[in-house]
Amino acid sequence: MALKFIPRLAIHKKLALVEQYTIIDLFTKPPLHSNISLTEKQYQALISPDWQRIDVIIESVKSLDATIIPFDHADYPHKLKEIYDPPLVLFVKGDCKVLNRPQFAIVGSRNVSVHGRETAYRFARELSQQGIVVTSGLALGVDAHAHKGVVDNNSATIGVIATGLDSCYPARHKPLVKAIIENGGAIVSEFLPSTPPKAGHFPKRNRIISGLSAGVLIIEAAMRSGSLITARFALEQNRDVFAVPGNINNPQIKGCHWLIKQGAKLVEELADIMEEVSFDSKNSLDLRLKQSRNKEKEKESKKSCDQDLFNDSLLASVGYEITPVDTVVSRSKLPTDVVLTRLTMLELRGLVSAVPGGYLKN
Repeated sequence: MALKFIPRLAIHKKLALVEQYTIIDLFTKPPLHSNISLTEKQYQALISPDWQRIDVIIESVKSLDATIIPFDHADYPHKLKEIYDPPLVLFVKGDCKVLNRPQFAIVGSRNVSVHGRETAYRFARELSQQGIVVTSGLALGVDAHAHKGVVDNNSATIGVIATGLDSCYPARHKPLVKAIIENGGAIVSEFLPSTPPKAGHFPKRNRIISGLSAGVLIIEAAMRSGSLITARFALEQNRDVFAVPGNINNPQIKGCHWLIKQGAKLVEELADIMEEVSFDSKNSLDLRLKQSRNKEKEKESKKSCDQDLFNDSLLASVGYEITPVDTVVSRSKLPTDVVLTRLTMLELRGLVSAVPGGYLKN
Protein backbone atom coordinates (compact mmCIF):
# COMPACT_ATOMS: atom_id res chain seq x y z
CA MET A 1 0.00 0.00 0.00
CA ALA A 2 2.84 2.39 0.81
CA LEU A 3 4.41 1.62 -2.57
CA LYS A 4 1.06 2.34 -4.24
CA PHE A 5 1.00 5.80 -2.66
CA ILE A 6 4.36 6.97 -4.02
CA PRO A 7 3.18 9.90 -6.18
CA ARG A 8 3.67 10.27 -9.93
CA LEU A 9 5.77 7.11 -10.36
CA ALA A 10 4.68 4.59 -13.00
CA ILE A 11 3.82 1.08 -11.83
CA HIS A 12 6.60 -0.58 -13.82
CA LYS A 13 9.14 1.74 -12.16
CA LYS A 14 7.81 0.88 -8.70
CA LEU A 15 8.14 -2.82 -9.48
CA ALA A 16 11.67 -2.23 -10.77
CA LEU A 17 12.58 -0.61 -7.44
CA VAL A 18 11.21 -3.60 -5.56
CA GLU A 19 13.17 -5.97 -7.76
CA GLN A 20 16.33 -3.97 -7.12
CA TYR A 21 15.99 -3.41 -3.37
CA THR A 22 13.09 -5.61 -2.04
CA ILE A 23 9.93 -4.08 -0.62
CA ILE A 24 11.24 -4.15 2.97
CA ASP A 25 14.53 -2.42 2.20
CA LEU A 26 12.78 0.28 0.20
CA PHE A 27 10.95 1.50 3.29
CA THR A 28 13.47 0.65 6.02
CA LYS A 29 16.63 1.69 4.15
CA PRO A 30 15.49 3.98 1.33
CA PRO A 31 18.21 4.20 -1.36
CA LEU A 32 19.79 7.60 -1.85
CA HIS A 33 20.71 6.66 -5.41
CA SER A 34 19.15 4.17 -7.82
CA ASN A 35 18.78 3.51 -11.52
CA ILE A 36 15.37 5.17 -11.21
CA SER A 37 15.61 8.83 -10.26
CA LEU A 38 13.14 9.94 -7.59
CA THR A 39 11.79 13.40 -6.89
CA GLU A 40 11.91 14.84 -3.39
CA LYS A 41 8.20 14.03 -2.83
CA GLN A 42 8.72 10.46 -4.00
CA TYR A 43 11.70 10.02 -1.71
CA GLN A 44 9.75 11.46 1.22
CA ALA A 45 7.00 8.91 0.52
CA LEU A 46 9.64 6.21 1.07
CA ILE A 47 11.03 7.79 4.24
CA SER A 48 7.70 8.69 5.84
CA PRO A 49 4.75 6.70 4.48
CA ASP A 50 1.32 7.66 5.76
CA TRP A 51 0.86 4.53 7.87
CA GLN A 52 -2.20 5.97 9.59
CA ARG A 53 -3.98 6.35 6.26
CA ILE A 54 -2.96 2.81 5.28
CA ASP A 55 -4.27 1.40 8.58
CA VAL A 56 -7.61 3.11 7.98
CA ILE A 57 -7.83 1.56 4.52
CA ILE A 58 -6.98 -1.90 5.84
CA GLU A 59 -9.68 -1.64 8.50
CA SER A 60 -12.15 -0.36 5.94
CA VAL A 61 -11.51 -3.38 3.70
CA LYS A 62 -11.88 -5.74 6.65
CA SER A 63 -15.22 -4.13 7.53
CA LEU A 64 -16.41 -5.01 4.00
CA ASP A 65 -15.50 -8.66 4.61
CA ALA A 66 -13.03 -8.28 1.76
CA THR A 67 -9.36 -9.11 1.27
CA ILE A 68 -6.29 -7.14 0.18
CA ILE A 69 -4.11 -9.06 -2.28
CA PRO A 70 -0.70 -7.40 -2.79
CA PHE A 71 1.47 -8.10 -5.83
CA ASP A 72 3.70 -10.61 -4.02
CA HIS A 73 0.82 -12.63 -2.48
CA ALA A 74 0.27 -16.25 -3.50
CA ASP A 75 -3.32 -15.45 -4.52
CA TYR A 76 -2.32 -12.59 -6.81
CA PRO A 77 -3.33 -13.64 -10.36
CA HIS A 78 -0.35 -15.08 -12.22
CA LYS A 79 -1.64 -13.93 -15.61
CA LEU A 80 -2.06 -10.37 -14.37
CA LYS A 81 1.64 -10.27 -13.50
CA GLU A 82 2.40 -10.73 -17.21
CA ILE A 83 1.03 -7.33 -18.24
CA TYR A 84 3.02 -4.10 -18.48
CA ASP A 85 1.28 -2.25 -15.65
CA PRO A 86 -0.30 -4.70 -13.18
CA PRO A 87 -2.03 -3.22 -10.12
CA LEU A 88 0.24 -3.28 -7.06
CA VAL A 89 -2.75 -4.10 -4.86
CA LEU A 90 -6.09 -5.78 -5.53
CA PHE A 91 -9.14 -5.53 -3.30
CA VAL A 92 -11.23 -8.68 -3.51
CA LYS A 93 -14.65 -9.60 -2.16
CA GLY A 94 -15.46 -13.29 -2.51
CA ASP A 95 -13.22 -16.29 -3.18
CA CYS A 96 -9.65 -15.13 -3.83
CA LYS A 97 -8.64 -18.58 -5.13
CA VAL A 98 -10.80 -18.04 -8.21
CA LEU A 99 -8.33 -15.37 -9.42
CA ASN A 100 -5.86 -18.03 -10.54
CA ARG A 101 -8.37 -20.29 -12.23
CA PRO A 102 -8.53 -20.32 -16.06
CA GLN A 103 -10.44 -17.25 -17.21
CA PHE A 104 -12.03 -15.95 -20.38
CA ALA A 105 -13.44 -12.43 -20.74
CA ILE A 106 -16.74 -11.40 -22.30
CA VAL A 107 -17.44 -7.69 -22.81
CA GLY A 108 -19.62 -5.53 -25.01
CA SER A 109 -22.16 -2.77 -25.34
CA ARG A 110 -24.23 -1.39 -22.48
CA ASN A 111 -27.01 -0.61 -24.97
CA VAL A 112 -27.14 -4.19 -26.14
CA SER A 113 -29.87 -5.68 -28.33
CA VAL A 114 -32.03 -8.62 -27.28
CA HIS A 115 -29.92 -10.85 -29.53
CA GLY A 116 -26.73 -9.53 -27.92
CA ARG A 117 -28.04 -10.24 -24.42
CA GLU A 118 -28.95 -13.79 -25.39
CA THR A 119 -25.56 -14.31 -27.07
CA ALA A 120 -23.62 -13.08 -24.01
CA TYR A 121 -25.70 -15.27 -21.70
CA ARG A 122 -25.27 -18.36 -23.90
CA PHE A 123 -21.51 -18.08 -24.43
CA ALA A 124 -20.90 -17.37 -20.74
CA ARG A 125 -23.02 -20.32 -19.66
CA GLU A 126 -21.33 -22.67 -22.13
CA LEU A 127 -17.85 -21.54 -21.07
CA SER A 128 -18.74 -22.07 -17.40
CA GLN A 129 -19.94 -25.57 -18.25
CA GLN A 130 -16.39 -26.22 -19.49
CA GLY A 131 -14.97 -25.18 -16.11
CA ILE A 132 -13.91 -21.73 -17.26
CA VAL A 133 -14.29 -18.64 -15.09
CA VAL A 134 -15.95 -15.87 -17.10
CA THR A 135 -14.55 -12.42 -16.34
CA SER A 136 -16.35 -9.17 -17.17
CA GLY A 137 -16.92 -5.62 -15.94
CA LEU A 138 -20.28 -5.85 -14.14
CA ALA A 139 -21.64 -3.10 -16.41
CA LEU A 140 -25.11 -2.92 -17.89
CA GLY A 141 -25.79 -4.87 -21.06
CA VAL A 142 -23.38 -7.55 -22.25
CA ASP A 143 -21.35 -7.68 -19.02
CA ALA A 144 -24.38 -8.25 -16.81
CA HIS A 145 -25.84 -10.98 -19.02
CA ALA A 146 -22.48 -12.74 -19.20
CA HIS A 147 -22.31 -12.80 -15.39
CA LYS A 148 -25.93 -14.02 -15.22
CA GLY A 149 -25.24 -16.86 -17.64
CA VAL A 150 -22.56 -18.16 -15.28
CA VAL A 151 -24.49 -17.56 -12.06
CA ASP A 152 -27.50 -19.44 -13.45
CA ASN A 153 -25.13 -22.36 -14.02
CA ASN A 154 -24.09 -22.12 -10.35
CA SER A 155 -20.52 -21.43 -11.43
CA ALA A 156 -17.83 -18.85 -10.68
CA THR A 157 -17.53 -15.53 -12.46
CA ILE A 158 -15.35 -12.48 -11.73
CA GLY A 159 -16.63 -8.90 -11.88
CA VAL A 160 -13.88 -6.29 -12.22
CA ILE A 161 -15.19 -2.90 -11.12
CA ALA A 162 -14.05 0.72 -11.53
CA THR A 163 -15.07 1.86 -8.02
CA GLY A 164 -14.21 0.92 -4.46
CA LEU A 165 -15.63 -2.38 -3.18
CA ASP A 166 -18.06 -0.47 -0.97
CA SER A 167 -19.83 0.86 -4.08
CA CYS A 168 -22.04 -0.99 -6.52
CA TYR A 169 -22.20 0.67 -9.90
CA PRO A 170 -24.78 0.50 -11.29
CA ALA A 171 -26.76 0.18 -8.05
CA ARG A 172 -29.29 -2.19 -9.66
CA HIS A 173 -26.59 -4.87 -9.76
CA LYS A 174 -26.47 -5.39 -5.99
CA PRO A 175 -28.43 -8.68 -6.28
CA LEU A 176 -26.08 -9.79 -9.06
CA VAL A 177 -23.02 -9.04 -6.92
CA LYS A 178 -24.54 -11.07 -4.10
CA ALA A 179 -25.22 -13.99 -6.47
CA ILE A 180 -21.68 -13.87 -7.87
CA ILE A 181 -20.16 -14.16 -4.40
CA GLU A 182 -22.61 -16.87 -3.30
CA ASN A 183 -21.66 -18.97 -6.33
CA GLY A 184 -17.93 -18.92 -5.57
CA GLY A 185 -17.00 -15.93 -7.70
CA ALA A 186 -15.37 -12.64 -6.78
CA ILE A 187 -15.61 -8.87 -7.19
CA VAL A 188 -12.23 -7.28 -7.89
CA SER A 189 -11.02 -3.68 -7.81
CA GLU A 190 -7.71 -1.84 -7.74
CA PHE A 191 -9.43 1.27 -6.34
CA LEU A 192 -9.55 2.23 -2.67
CA PRO A 193 -12.79 1.95 -0.70
CA SER A 194 -15.03 5.02 -1.16
CA THR A 195 -13.74 5.61 -4.70
CA PRO A 196 -16.72 6.76 -6.81
CA PRO A 197 -17.19 5.93 -10.51
CA LYS A 198 -15.11 8.24 -12.70
CA ALA A 199 -14.71 8.21 -16.48
CA GLY A 200 -10.95 7.70 -16.34
CA HIS A 201 -11.25 4.64 -14.08
CA PHE A 202 -13.07 2.47 -16.60
CA PRO A 203 -10.19 2.10 -19.10
CA LYS A 204 -7.93 1.19 -16.18
CA ARG A 205 -10.50 -1.43 -15.15
CA ASN A 206 -10.53 -2.79 -18.72
CA ARG A 207 -6.82 -3.62 -18.73
CA ILE A 208 -7.42 -5.85 -15.67
CA ILE A 209 -10.31 -7.69 -17.35
CA SER A 210 -8.13 -8.59 -20.34
CA GLY A 211 -5.03 -9.13 -18.19
CA LEU A 212 -6.76 -11.76 -16.08
CA SER A 213 -8.00 -13.66 -19.11
CA ALA A 214 -6.61 -15.96 -21.77
CA GLY A 215 -8.76 -14.29 -24.41
CA VAL A 216 -11.49 -11.68 -24.85
CA LEU A 217 -14.83 -12.09 -26.64
CA ILE A 218 -16.45 -8.86 -27.86
CA ILE A 219 -20.23 -8.93 -28.30
CA GLU A 220 -21.73 -5.75 -29.82
CA ALA A 221 -19.38 -2.78 -29.67
CA ALA A 222 -19.55 0.61 -31.34
CA MET A 223 -16.45 2.07 -32.96
CA ARG A 224 -15.88 4.36 -29.97
CA SER A 225 -16.48 2.13 -26.99
CA GLY A 226 -14.86 0.74 -23.88
CA SER A 227 -14.99 -2.71 -25.43
CA LEU A 228 -12.54 -1.67 -28.15
CA ILE A 229 -10.27 -0.27 -25.46
CA THR A 230 -10.38 -3.70 -23.80
CA ALA A 231 -9.55 -5.31 -27.15
CA ARG A 232 -6.56 -3.00 -27.55
CA PHE A 233 -5.30 -3.87 -24.08
CA ALA A 234 -5.77 -7.56 -24.90
CA LEU A 235 -3.59 -7.29 -27.99
CA GLU A 236 -0.90 -5.39 -26.07
CA GLN A 237 -0.99 -8.13 -23.45
CA ASN A 238 -0.63 -10.86 -26.09
CA ARG A 239 -4.16 -12.17 -25.55
CA ASP A 240 -6.37 -13.38 -28.38
CA VAL A 241 -9.37 -11.29 -29.38
CA PHE A 242 -12.65 -12.80 -30.58
CA ALA A 243 -15.69 -10.98 -31.97
CA VAL A 244 -19.29 -11.90 -32.76
CA PRO A 245 -20.54 -10.51 -36.11
CA GLY A 246 -24.03 -9.14 -36.65
CA ASN A 247 -26.31 -7.01 -38.77
CA ILE A 248 -24.28 -4.52 -40.82
CA ASN A 249 -26.93 -1.84 -40.22
CA ASN A 250 -26.52 -2.01 -36.44
CA PRO A 251 -24.06 0.69 -35.27
CA GLN A 252 -23.36 -1.40 -32.16
CA ILE A 253 -21.83 -4.07 -34.42
CA LYS A 254 -19.40 -1.87 -36.35
CA GLY A 255 -16.69 -2.24 -33.70
CA CYS A 256 -16.92 -6.04 -33.88
CA HIS A 257 -16.71 -6.01 -37.68
CA TRP A 258 -13.73 -3.67 -37.54
CA LEU A 259 -11.97 -6.03 -35.12
CA ILE A 260 -12.63 -8.97 -37.42
CA LYS A 261 -11.14 -7.02 -40.34
CA GLN A 262 -8.06 -6.39 -38.18
CA GLY A 263 -7.64 -10.12 -37.55
CA ALA A 264 -9.88 -10.92 -34.58
CA LYS A 265 -11.35 -14.41 -34.64
CA LEU A 266 -14.94 -14.46 -35.92
CA VAL A 267 -17.12 -16.38 -33.46
CA GLU A 268 -20.50 -17.96 -34.14
CA GLU A 269 -20.40 -20.79 -31.60
CA LEU A 270 -18.30 -22.07 -28.71
CA ALA A 271 -16.37 -24.34 -31.06
CA ASP A 272 -14.86 -21.26 -32.70
CA ILE A 273 -13.28 -20.35 -29.37
CA MET A 274 -12.30 -23.95 -28.69
CA GLU A 275 -10.23 -23.94 -31.88
CA GLU A 276 -7.95 -21.42 -30.20
CA VAL A 277 -7.99 -22.83 -26.66
CA SER A 278 -7.82 -26.35 -25.28
CA PHE A 279 -8.81 -27.95 -21.98
CA ASP A 280 -6.95 -30.80 -20.36
CA SER A 281 -8.40 -33.38 -17.98
CA LYS A 282 -8.06 -30.97 -15.07
CA ASN A 283 -10.04 -28.30 -16.90
CA SER A 284 -7.02 -26.00 -17.05
CA LEU A 285 -6.87 -23.56 -19.92
CA ASP A 286 -3.93 -23.69 -22.31
CA LEU A 287 -3.98 -21.00 -24.95
CA ARG A 288 -2.36 -22.33 -28.12
CA LEU A 289 -0.60 -19.21 -29.29
CA LYS A 290 -0.17 -18.92 -33.04
CA GLN A 291 3.32 -19.24 -34.49
CA SER A 292 3.38 -15.57 -35.34
CA ARG A 293 2.88 -14.62 -31.69
CA ASN A 294 6.39 -15.24 -30.46
CA LYS A 295 8.32 -13.16 -27.99
CA GLU A 296 9.92 -11.03 -30.69
CA LYS A 297 6.55 -9.97 -32.06
CA GLU A 298 5.35 -9.13 -28.55
CA LYS A 299 8.35 -6.85 -28.03
CA GLU A 300 7.80 -5.18 -31.39
CA SER A 301 4.12 -4.67 -30.63
CA LYS A 302 4.91 -3.03 -27.29
CA LYS A 303 7.62 -0.88 -28.86
CA SER A 304 5.20 0.23 -31.58
CA CYS A 305 2.50 0.99 -29.01
CA ASP A 306 4.91 3.03 -26.87
CA GLN A 307 6.07 4.95 -29.95
CA ASP A 308 2.46 5.69 -30.90
CA LEU A 309 1.80 7.06 -27.43
CA PHE A 310 4.93 9.24 -27.46
CA ASN A 311 3.70 10.66 -30.77
CA ASP A 312 0.12 11.06 -29.51
CA SER A 313 -0.97 14.58 -30.44
CA LEU A 314 -2.86 14.73 -27.15
CA LEU A 315 0.44 14.55 -25.25
CA ALA A 316 1.37 17.94 -26.69
CA SER A 317 -1.78 19.38 -25.10
CA VAL A 318 -0.55 18.51 -21.58
CA GLY A 319 2.04 20.78 -20.03
CA TYR A 320 4.67 20.34 -17.32
CA GLU A 321 2.43 22.52 -15.17
CA ILE A 322 -1.00 21.32 -13.96
CA THR A 323 -3.23 21.21 -17.03
CA PRO A 324 -7.00 20.93 -16.41
CA VAL A 325 -8.94 18.42 -18.52
CA ASP A 326 -11.01 21.27 -19.97
CA THR A 327 -7.80 22.86 -21.22
CA VAL A 328 -6.67 19.61 -22.83
CA VAL A 329 -10.08 19.32 -24.52
CA SER A 330 -9.81 22.91 -25.79
CA ARG A 331 -6.26 22.48 -27.09
CA SER A 332 -6.80 19.10 -28.73
CA LYS A 333 -10.29 19.91 -30.08
CA LEU A 334 -11.37 16.35 -29.21
CA PRO A 335 -14.53 15.21 -27.38
CA THR A 336 -14.19 14.99 -23.59
CA ASP A 337 -14.75 11.21 -23.49
CA VAL A 338 -11.99 10.65 -26.08
CA VAL A 339 -9.62 12.94 -24.16
CA LEU A 340 -10.24 11.10 -20.86
CA THR A 341 -9.64 7.71 -22.48
CA ARG A 342 -6.41 8.78 -24.17
CA LEU A 343 -5.17 10.53 -21.02
CA THR A 344 -5.69 7.26 -19.16
CA MET A 345 -3.67 5.38 -21.79
CA LEU A 346 -0.87 7.93 -21.45
CA GLU A 347 -1.03 7.71 -17.65
CA LEU A 348 -0.79 3.91 -17.69
CA ARG A 349 2.40 4.24 -19.77
CA GLY A 350 3.86 6.75 -17.31
CA LEU A 351 3.85 9.65 -19.79
CA VAL A 352 1.48 11.83 -17.76
CA SER A 353 0.30 11.85 -14.15
CA ALA A 354 -3.16 12.55 -12.80
CA VAL A 355 -2.97 15.20 -10.07
CA PRO A 356 -5.56 17.34 -8.27
CA GLY A 357 -6.82 19.82 -10.84
CA GLY A 358 -5.78 17.94 -13.98
CA TYR A 359 -2.71 16.27 -15.50
CA LEU A 360 1.05 16.83 -15.65
CA LYS A 361 3.46 15.70 -18.35
CA ASN A 362 6.20 13.45 -16.88
